Amino acid sequence: MSENSTYNFPFTVIDPAYQETGKPTFANGLVWAVHAVPGQDLRPLGQEEVEDLLTPGHELTSQGWFWLHFDTVHSSARSFVAHLPDLPEDVCGMLAETEYGIALEAADDLIWGALPAFDDALSEDDREICAWRFAMRPDLLITTRRNPIPVLGAAYRSLKADHIPPTPAGIIDRALREFTGTVRRQLGQLDDDLDRAEDALLLIEHRSDLGHLGGIVGKVRRRATELRRVVTPIDRVLKDEDLDLPDWAEDELRDRAERQVHAALDDLIALQDRARSLQDELGSNQAEETNRRLYIVSVGTTLMLPATFVTGFFGMNTGGMFLAQGAWGTIEAGFVCFVFMSVTFLFMKFARLL
Repeated sequence: MSENSTYNFPFTVIDPAYQETGKPTFANGLVWAVHAVPGQDLRPLGQEEVEDLLTPGHELTSQGWFWLHFDTVHSSARSFVAHLPDLPEDVCGMLAETEYGIALEAADDLIWGALPAFDDALSEDDREICAWRFAMRPDLLITTRRNPIPVLGAAYRSLKADHIPPTPAGIIDRALREFTGTVRRQLGQLDDDLDRAEDALLLIEHRSDLGHLGGIVGKVRRRATELRRVVTPIDRVLKDEDLDLPDWAEDELRDRAERQVHAALDDLIALQDRARSLQDELGSNQAEETNRRLYIVSVGTTLMLPATFVTGFFGMNTGGMFLAQGAWGTIEAGFVCFVFMSVTFLFMKFARLL
């Protein structure tokens, strides 16, 4: 079965034996149910096998491990998942939750938690971050999600005969690797945006064109902050000294997954530092441009001050105004304005104000 079934039913699982009739034989939100044995092709489970697998006290005697994946968008599916047998009540409650959260816990041979992933938006820039949940033992993996999760579909499609991991922990490792790969691809795009902004900042001639660069840097910082708020909790839970993982999952989760997440976090921190430095430089240039404009306005205002005084003086409606009777009064008054402006300019140069 695939994540996106072609059948239009409230739930998406159909027993392979009844696909031609189009009748769902097992529902309750089950998206796929498979048996994975290293070195063998993936085998879908039928209705009776799934029911036997979920029977309380049922012992798994087959080789390999089983994977049940549930869609919890429907309330009846959440109710079914919340009462799965052979799992502690708090683990079942966690599997049925729909709120976002990051967690990873272990007790004896059981590991459960919630991990982040991107939804299935077409554009990576538009992808929102959601969560999927899991509980696993060496022979059984149960995963739930509310929104379609491409990383789980990718992990499912990767289960070829020669690529099936010996334990379900390999699926968690693949999902985390796919998620961190998507994060690093987005970081690469954001880094390219910073490259373009930095090149424009170094080559720009007219400082009035700095406005659009601030929008680019701001977008990069916002997205990097969103990603860091997701990656940091994963890194924290994987490094938790109180987390005692069983031996069968130690290599995949404690070693490989932790290295992948920590590498993505390092890239995020480096990108944020670079974006912050570029924004500081951009702010400095914008402040310099603002000061330059204010300087030009101040100089123009100072040079026009004598002319303003002269025109104000000659504009008074009083008798016996100087130059009021001559034919060349306007030209003479203009000459007086020019003389005063020249004297002001020379004074500012002498005082090193220009």
